[in-house]
Amino acid sequence: MTNKIFFPQPVIQPPAPSKKGNITQTPGTGKGSFEQVLQKKLQEEIKFSRHAQQRLQSRNIELGEAEIARLENAVGKAREKGARDSLILMDNLALVVSIKNNTVITAVDEQSLKENVFTNIDSAVIV
Repeated sequence: MTNKIFFPQPVIQPPAPSKKGNITQTPGTGKGSFEQVLQKKLQEEIKFSRHAQQRLQSRNIELGEAEIARLENAVGKAREKGARDSLILMDNLALVVSIKNNTVITAVDEQSLKENVFTNIDSAVIV
């Protein structure tokens, strides 16, 4: 006979991550964090690609605050409808805009609009 005493050791399991669907919930994130990020993203300022800046400059097109506001409104409407790349017709100006990136890709003035074909767009907004 032996003088050894054995105490059973409890098995310790690590806590399972809380899941909802396939998305792991991160502790400490409050409600509204997704909404806050989304609103911030939606309110980003419109950017102009280098190509668009060159086109605006070479065609002597200047956009004031009112025109930028109208452009941002049109981009917002296109985003709400699920557009990705949109042709925005504003006054005598056509702008191709990447809705996803909030970026004007190119700009075409009234004189260059005639007999022009726009490709790689999925929507058009007239403002």
